[in-house]
Amino acid sequence: MSKGTKVTPRGAYPHVKVVGDFIFVSGTSSRRSDNTIAGVDIIDEMGTKRLNAEVQTREVLQNIDKNLQTVGASLKDVVDVTSFLVNMNDFAGYNKAYAEFFDKENGPTRTTVAVHQLPHPDLVVEIKVMAYKKQS
Repeated sequence: MSKGTKVTPRGAYPHVKVVGDFIFVSGTSSRRSDNTIAGVDIIDEMGTKRLNAEVQTREVLQNIDKNLQTVGASLKDVVDVTSFLVNMNDFAGYNKAYAEFFDKENGPTRTTVAVHQLPHPDLVVEIKVMAYKKQS
């Protein structure tokens, strides 16, 4: 997603809400501004899809970082993460990508849960975060 291109919410909610020194980021997916979804590969002529949780996780966290930047924050300010996986068999790929952004010593707290489905059938990962940054 280019810097000037913004993904619009798919409902009546903001991507980011600042309350005092806390910043809440709505559940975020790997959907791009052109409505394509990262981590979806067509693997044969029949249109069979491979849904890659590692790629989606990486894109989700990049999207969250872009949303945080709109209010002067970044992933460094994240204090709590809630992740939703459609299939816990995707945990290893999700965890691998997650570790590229956060470390266990200084990273945020995290909860990861399995969900039946997400708002689009090609989505396998959604993440919401809470950040903290002193407002001036």
